[in-house]
Amino acid sequence: METLAMHISNGIIDGPVAAVFAALALAVLTFCVLRGRRDLDDRLAPMAGLVAAFIFAVQMLNFPIFTAGVSGHLLGGALAAMLVGPWVGALCVAVVLVVQALVFGDGGVAMLGLNITNMAILGTAAAYLLIALLLRVLPRTPAGLAVTAFVSALVSVVVASQGFVLQYWLGGTTDLGGNLTGLAGTVAGVHLLIGIGEGLITATTVVTVAKVRPDLVYALRALKPAVPAPAVPVAGGAR
Repeated sequence: METLAMHISNGIIDGPVAAVFAALALAVLTFCVLRGRRDLDDRLAPMAGLVAAFIFAVQMLNFPIFTAGVSGHLLGGALAAMLVGPWVGALCVAVVLVVQALVFGDGGVAMLGLNITNMAILGTAAAYLLIALLLRVLPRTPAGLAVTAFVSALVSVVVASQGFVLQYWLGGTTDLGGNLTGLAGTVAGVHLLIGIGEGLITATTVVTVAKVRPDLVYALRALKPAVPAPAVPVAGGAR
């Protein structure tokens, strides 16, 4: 089950592919820094620190996936995207991953670009795209916000896991005998179960924050509800 771990260990992917994704991750995070600076204000700056600290703390708590014989934990992409936006959110998750790799050995240092690409970039991007869509069609009630958080978190975990499948196809160090489809299905199935746990944690956290301080939820501030088109007056109608 080592190859199914979201935190990729050293030696799972070969050096050239790891180097390419490290360069990609660095380029994207640089863009996130430049773009995220526009969003920073007196609410978002301290909130970013709190989100990063919360994700770091909750990631240390694993919940068992009994049907798969593995355990999972919060990735945090959807949670960060909802509370501080996609740009700052990706940076928060990336910082957590760097600290975990350097201090706790959770994921190989040489594989850091791969892990950041999957969890901080792909996971956060997929989550925010869904958040932007769902908040335009669902009511902005606690129930609507909970559904948005749950679905975006679940999907973001599965998308991030398929990033690993792509990377393994490009540079995996163990020959799977051409059974890439089997790997993709197994990884997706395991992370679908992990995503359910992630969705519950994300929905509970976001709804709790929204009930107390809705102004601190980036998605509610930045994403405006859909505005119906103005009615066209009928000829001959009242003035």
